[in-house]
Amino acid sequence: MLAETICSAVSAAGLGIAALTAYRKRFLAATRIAAYSLVPVGLVMTGVVAWATGIVFKPTVWAGFGVLGLAWLLFVTTRAIERRGVDAGEGKQKRPKAAKGRPAQEAVAPAASAPSLGDGARPRPTAAAAPAEDFSDIEAILKKHGI
Repeated sequence: MLAETICSAVSAAGLGIAALTAYRKRFLAATRIAAYSLVPVGLVMTGVVAWATGIVFKPTVWAGFGVLGLAWLLFVTTRAIERRGVDAGEGKQKRPKAAKGRPAQEAVAPAASAPSLGDGARPRPTAAAAPAEDFSDIEAILKKHGI
């Protein structure tokens, strides 16, 4: 009953603001404000407000939301563990699934590390051999634009 009274008061205030806006010759804005202010009354008349207040003030409904949240948390947790590829029961990595009609292939060297590039793969620049930077073309462009 209180929610219906509040919705009616909000609608009446909105219609008053719409009337003041129309008085100022802003008819498009006044029409939009009137439309928004009629929404709460429409919700009261359709019973949506009574339904919503029935949900908000019942502890069993909140307990149901808690159970749904717990179920969602369990789904998300199991999905994250599954994506990591770890079977929670054994603590070991899963083996790759075999294609139809073929046995699953094991890795050739499962304990091998990443290949090393060694010292000769890429030359390392030294501090003394810093490249000389040529800014002459950049300076010319800046001078051309007066900067």
